[in-house]
Amino acid sequence: MLKLPPVFPPLTVTDQMNRRVAVPFPPRRIVSLVPSQTELLFDLGLAARVVGVTKFCLHPAEARQQAAVVGGTKNFHFDRIAALKPDLIIGNKEENYREGIEQLAAQYPVWMSDIVTLDDALDMMRRVGLITGTKTRAEQLTAEISASFAALPAAPELQSAAYFIWRQPYMVAAAGTFIHEMLPRAGFRNVFADHTRYPEISPEQLAAANPAVILLSSEPYPFQPKHVAEFQAICPQARVLVVDGELFSWYGSRLRQSAAYFRGLGTE
Repeated sequence: MLKLPPVFPPLTVTDQMNRRVAVPFPPRRIVSLVPSQTELLFDLGLAARVVGVTKFCLHPAEARQQAAVVGGTKNFHFDRIAALKPDLIIGNKEENYREGIEQLAAQYPVWMSDIVTLDDALDMMRRVGLITGTKTRAEQLTAEISASFAALPAAPELQSAAYFIWRQPYMVAAAGTFIHEMLPRAGFRNVFADHTRYPEISPEQLAAANPAVILLSSEPYPFQPKHVAEFQAICPQARVLVVDGELFSWYGSRLRQSAAYFRGLGTE
């Protein structure tokens, strides 16, 4: 006689947007709509249960090979998601779009993260560990990340900096973003802290802000060394660096690498 796997009652949990969600436990067919959370699922040992990802889910490399690609973070292919018969969809308030999430939530359990601070990121990882049955691994992961940031030496003085995420038009990360919260941990003070979210900035505003350092992120706009001279012309006195945007903005398990990277930035 065939022995069926144990069936547990669903877990009714509150996600980071304070939505109550009933999640089958353990979920066996997961769709991830956020690159950093896709990587987290794989690092929690859930590769076999991830059936759908976005086209931006670059890590690990096999994610888009073994799972179906269900569109981007802001344009879902609902027919592809339906074909996967997911029992859990994981998204994020900022990276996904409200209308699409609401449409999915009417049919499937959708768990949403809402992350601004490092503590939010660690909380997300623990909660994802809980709902996927990988609580122990998630606790190990968050302890490792917490320890790495705790070991960062305190900068004697934060360097004034502007962090660019886009070109034509110029856009920076300002207050209310995860990147803004990461900057002091890397030794920088955001010169656009009086702005919110991702405002457009003119060359004149950049010159007036007069940052000691200009950070050009590798994503979402793919800044390259060839762009350094463009910003150097606006702020001749500034140090202009192209930085790994994933290590400033990905709030999943990639954070294991961020503290060491931030430590190294001070020597460049």
